[in-house]
Amino acid sequence: MSSSPPLPLKIGIIGFGPFAQFLTKTMLKQGHSIAATSRTDYSHLSSELGVTFFRDVEKFCEVGHDVILICTSILSLSEVGRSIPFNHFQKPTLFVDVLSVKEYPKDLLLHILPETCDLLCTHPMFGPESGKDGWKYLPLVYEKVRIRDENICTKFLAIFENEGCRMVEMSCTEHDMFAARSQFLTHTIGRILSEMKIESTPMDTKGFQTLLQLRDNTVKDSFDLYCGLYKHNKFAKQELDNLELAFQRLKQKLLERTDQI
Repeated sequence: MSSSPPLPLKIGIIGFGPFAQFLTKTMLKQGHSIAATSRTDYSHLSSELGVTFFRDVEKFCEVGHDVILICTSILSLSEVGRSIPFNHFQKPTLFVDVLSVKEYPKDLLLHILPETCDLLCTHPMFGPESGKDGWKYLPLVYEKVRIRDENICTKFLAIFENEGCRMVEMSCTEHDMFAARSQFLTHTIGRILSEMKIESTPMDTKGFQTLLQLRDNTVKDSFDLYCGLYKHNKFAKQELDNLELAFQRLKQKLLERTDQI
């Protein structure tokens, strides 16, 4: 006798902005049911997608979700998290965040979540642009912070595995250390190029076109995201200092060398 397919998850989403909507389309395609709540009224869009939208947060919490996916901005996480009426949840629930920093949501959620709730911290290292043609080989970084219901956690992670994501398990601290050097540094260089107002020329090289693309990809994200990457990643300030020092060293080398010519 063949085994029956796993039952779909009931996933509730707090914060239904563009990234949450992007994730939702794949979750719905896989057969999971989605309910959402957000400070902005996304009732019409949710109806078009096939998502149940709640303006009333208490009624949203009473649905009986298997998973609560937190898709707020980094800067609003504390306010939104502390406003959740946890006493209205019907059963122990797996909470999952998808923020671009990891130590901060881990510490905050461990502090405010009921002890009965599980916690999985994740960072899908892609978005609506980079993931528009599929998620295959794109990284999903995660830490199982507090997991007692392994079945629900495994089923949630399978959403990304089934799309071909590269599953990267590491601690939230390791994530932030690596992200400060990769993601935050990338955003910083892109925003520097934006401040310089560089534009395409009739004689662009491939390298310069890459810089233009970096600038364009960076400024598509909000400045609040960039601020969040800096404020809530303790390793980011050092990388910003390192970048400034490297620029000064390079400038000094250039001046010293040109003085010798």
